[in-house]
Amino acid sequence: MWSRRQGRLGPLGCGVEELRRRRREREAALRKARREQQLVSKRLLRDDTPEEAEEGLVAVILGEVEIQQFLCSAQRGTEEKEREGALISLRRGLQHPETQQNFIRLEGSMRTLVGLLTSNQALLQLEAARCLHELSHSEQSAVTEACLPATSYLLTYLSGHSSDFIELCLYTLGNLIVESEAVRRQLLPQGIVPALAACIQSPHSTVLEALGYTLSQLLQAKEAPEKIIPSTSAGSSVLGSSLPQYMLGLLQPGPKLNPGVAVEFAWCLHYIICSQVNNALLITHGALSTLGLLLVDLARAVQRSEDAGLELLVCPVLRCLSNLLTEAAVEAVGGQMQLRDERVVASLFILLRFFLQKQPSLLHEGLWFLNNLTANSPSFCTSVLSLDLIEPLLQLLPVSNVVSILVLTVLCNVAEKGPAYCWHLWPGPLLPSLLDTLDSSDTEVVGQSLELLQLLFLYRPEAAQDFLQQSGLLALERHEKETQLQDRVHALQRTALMG
Repeated sequence: MWSRRQGRLGPLGCGVEELRRRRREREAALRKARREQQLVSKRLLRDDTPEEAEEGLVAVILGEVEIQQFLCSAQRGTEEKEREGALISLRRGLQHPETQQNFIRLEGSMRTLVGLLTSNQALLQLEAARCLHELSHSEQSAVTEACLPATSYLLTYLSGHSSDFIELCLYTLGNLIVESEAVRRQLLPQGIVPALAACIQSPHSTVLEALGYTLSQLLQAKEAPEKIIPSTSAGSSVLGSSLPQYMLGLLQPGPKLNPGVAVEFAWCLHYIICSQVNNALLITHGALSTLGLLLVDLARAVQRSEDAGLELLVCPVLRCLSNLLTEAAVEAVGGQMQLRDERVVASLFILLRFFLQKQPSLLHEGLWFLNNLTANSPSFCTSVLSLDLIEPLLQLLPVSNVVSILVLTVLCNVAEKGPAYCWHLWPGPLLPSLLDTLDSSDTEVVGQSLELLQLLFLYRPEAAQDFLQQSGLLALERHEKETQLQDRVHALQRTALMG
């Protein structure tokens, strides 16, 4: 969902027109890849009790007979401690894929485990849930499918009072949802979206972080744009619930912002935006202003510390902002006004400089955002000029060909706004930089450089004369250097012959 700068000028020639066509195709492919790129993963909560750690218990592979014995002891033991111990042993065994396979092959094993999950003894419930959590983390689809009978109960327990138990149920559901369409088919009519919407009001950050994970898994389902996200049915879909407002509230910058929670819900927002179901609703709720202020706050944070985890939040925030700016609804609902703040541009460059060495992949994200900011906005192009950001942009050209293309695209966005903007671009450090990019072996870099020159020549005709003069001098210098080198080679050859 990246925007492309729409050129206003006629073609320079067939070569450049072909380059433009290729670039359009490439950008369309990149937009599609970004929409479809997912972070499908599974999470494992494994926090051994102090007693287990002290005893140094080692997980072993359990056979069907041993699994049956532990289940029987947990179900019919005479003492609660004995029953709990049996489930702990089973849970540790379920850390092995072999034990998981043996468990689902054993007839009645899941039924017994679900019975323990629904018992009226809290410790047994918790250990049964931990066993299910180990099973949910399996990479075997058969193991995931076997957990289906337990999912309805896990959903019910989201309305409980124990934050630890709710957190465990959420991560287990998140693990099961991401792979199994059968699990999603069962949980959607049973009200998983309203249940998650109720959880988002929890005062516990651990619950909120687990909720963000589970929701992000749900939003990545292939049927999400049609059945999970739409706002047509109130309450039973994500956009029809209170989730969007609460998500944006959790992304509000300030002392109450929890980085772990914010990361999860920023990715949730990213998946909703990529669905392109109703982004106008998010813009109306103030998504652009919230994310823009968060970006400014993140820039302040990187100036205060060397926190290496900030990129986890910066990446989805940049993607959300970039993709929202491509929406036709931005102007219709006053979305651009929500970002009319040059602090956003300044903050972006602070982040780019901070992550240049640490996380170079974020350069692409930041430059795409800058491209979308400047594509249709003279005010943001003015901010780039007034903040003297042309030279910092040009310093990024040597990083890679992809970065070069993005930088040149942003400069084209600025140049096409007219003569006043081109006056600020030329002369200056742009001329030698363009001469270097024209020497690139990458045809797309050269094509984008030619497009920028075309804009400059149109709005500042004297730039053409400067360019021809400088390129001629450069060619002369190169010729002189080559001549000097040849003279040295000939001198060495003569010395060698005389010797």
